[in-house]
Amino acid sequence: MVSDTFADKAAGSAITRAMGTQDSPIDSGQDRPPLALIAGPTASGKSDLAVRLALALMQQGRQAVVINADSAQVYADLGVLSARPSDAEMQGVPHRLFGAWDGASACSAADWAEAARAEIAAAQAIDAVPILVGGTGLYLRTLLDGIAPVPPIDPEVRLHARQLPLHEARDALLHEDPEAAARLNPNDTTRIVRALEVVRSTGRPLAAWQVDKVGGIGRSVELHAAVLLPDRERLYDRCDRRFALMLDHGAIAEVEALLARRLDPDLPVMRAIGVPEIKAFLAGEINRGALIERGAQATRNYAKRQYTWFRNQPPEDWRRIESHNVSVERHFASLLQQ
Repeated sequence: MVSDTFADKAAGSAITRAMGTQDSPIDSGQDRPPLALIAGPTASGKSDLAVRLALALMQQGRQAVVINADSAQVYADLGVLSARPSDAEMQGVPHRLFGAWDGASACSAADWAEAARAEIAAAQAIDAVPILVGGTGLYLRTLLDGIAPVPPIDPEVRLHARQLPLHEARDALLHEDPEAAARLNPNDTTRIVRALEVVRSTGRPLAAWQVDKVGGIGRSVELHAAVLLPDRERLYDRCDRRFALMLDHGAIAEVEALLARRLDPDLPVMRAIGVPEIKAFLAGEINRGALIERGAQATRNYAKRQYTWFRNQPPEDWRRIESHNVSVERHFASLLQQ
């Protein structure tokens, strides 16, 4: 599970502005193709629900395609550690963008959104219902809301910004884009450097570019969204048990193979939850007990951040489901009745 830095409150507002509400007179959705979305923290049961929804649609004689929206499950190298669905778990339902990227290439939110748009269009072309499933809020936000049309960054500007120590980069941002510096977490190296390189290369702060986002599909689909927010203690317990099971079912061998490739340590696949912990274990720095403890804690921390984001940031008409026993017929009634 790759750890994302989740957007602040403005991100949720941006989605709302881009999409409107499903009940608004202007965006009634009557002439737009349906798009199902199942989101929530890791280990909340999203993949299972997506398959159950697809099977319910298929029982009606309709086609359905599950499309991955998880930033770890996109990588072919992370089949075990990302909890990517097995063939048996897919139950014959077509799945797209799972393991679609080689770990040597970073899959940005823009990269994923472009691929997801193509998969959604392909599904719609055969009258299939696309079902987005995943826990990466930045991916979903980029697909639905669009992306800022920032020009390519000058390579020298990028190199200099990325070589700066974090405190120097933040001090520079305080002078060159104080709004971004005030908004960003002071320890968020990636976003601080990004804001700095944008203002230096383009002469405009990142927020100015983000006003005119392009490529969002929010207004062109009828969205049926569900956010899974099960009991936290149950969720954390499942995180603990799942990480231990991953170790018993190939996660260590998966990381051994990944390390053998000698990839750039800054690539997302190398920072995925579980990879640093298993790397330390393989190097003899920690024992198996510490590995299980650290890996489970990292997973819980990630789930907590996702839980908070999905509870507070998406539009209000994204149905929040707190029960661990989710009824497809109840929560997707409008989609199934079309």
